[in-house]
Order: sequence, then C-alpha cells, then structure tokens
Amino acid sequence: MGEQLAFYFEQKHCTGCSTCQIACKDKYDLQATASFRKVYEVAGGTFKKNGPAWEPQVYAFWISVSCNHCEQAVCTKTCPTGALQKREQDGIVMIDKQKCIGCQQCIKSCPYGAIQLNPQTKQAVKCDFCLDRLVVGKNPVCVDACPMRVLDYGTLSSLQKKYGDVRSTPGLPDTAITKPALIISPHRDALTVSGDKKI
Repeated sequence: MGEQLAFYFEQKHCTGCSTCQIACKDKYDLQATASFRKVYEVAGGTFKKNGPAWEPQVYAFWISVSCNHCEQAVCTKTCPTGALQKREQDGIVMIDKQKCIGCQQCIKSCPYGAIQLNPQTKQAVKCDFCLDRLVVGKNPVCVDACPMRVLDYGTLSSLQKKYGDVRSTPGLPDTAITKPALIISPHRDALTVSGDKKI
C-alpha cells in the first residue's frame, strides 16, 4: 500500500467559524441537513467556591472533523457489498456507487458520523478527500477555505513527524476503534477536561 493520506487539525486556533463546512457543502452541493465536514463546540465545566467568590472552571473548544479515512475503517468491514474500499495508493476510503445498495450499515458503524444517506439516490455519501482537486495538484476545499489556516493534509507519516501523533480530543471517539488518519494539535482546554458536553 502507498502512503496513507491524513488530515491535520490545529484545534488550538480554530474559532468555530464553520467556513470549512460551508465550503465543502458548496463544492458538493449538499442539502441543508447534510455535511461531509462538521464543526461543533465541546463545552462544560463548573464554578468553584473560593471564600466569598465563585471561580469559573469552564472550558470550550471547537472540533472540525470529516471522514478520517481511517487506517482500520470499520465502514469497509460492515458494508455487505464491498461498496466501501480503501484505495491502495493513498488510503482514501471511497464509495462505489455501482455497488452501494443503501443499506446504511456503514452509516451505523462509523463512530464519526461521517457517512450520510443521500435522500435522492438513497445511497451512502461522504468526504472523498476532494480527490478531483488532489489529482490536479490542489488542496481539499476545506483546507483552502479555512481563514485561520488550522486545516492541512499530507501523508500520515509526514504529519506525525511534524506535529506528533495526537489523533483524538475530548468530543471524539476512542482512536482504538478505527485508528483515524487525523493528527491534532489540541486546544489547551482539551488537554485537561473530559469534554462531557457537545453543542
């Protein structure tokens, strides 16, 4: 197999503006309820009494996530027709529309909620890493759209060398489930909290 492609997310500087999500929706002409990339807030905490005063011990940070083209993609294992496959050359998980029967097993199995059902075709749809842009030397549209430049992509090994190997943050599933091809530079609050509330 070739080099696994991966996304990079610099969470500490994400403002939650959703420009990446909107750019993706525009590119793929997605309906209002569908998103291949999702941006959401994780927030929580409490207040602690310190003498006569109450001190805030609260946190909030954003997550931008799409299909992570996981190293151990469970969607490919649950698809009964083999419609979901990891490409040998780059690890991108693709859906073969000729084989998809719309059974939704992949949708149910993805811990990231990355796969959705197209209401018109009744088939599964998801992020394809903007493959049409990659083949002509362009970045995925979400990467180019981010005004804070917190999204990037590259081979998983090169991103690991550059940023480390943090692949999860509070608000995301356990990485042991699928080994996502995602590297994160966490927000300071994400390093110290359980991330119990998704907004």
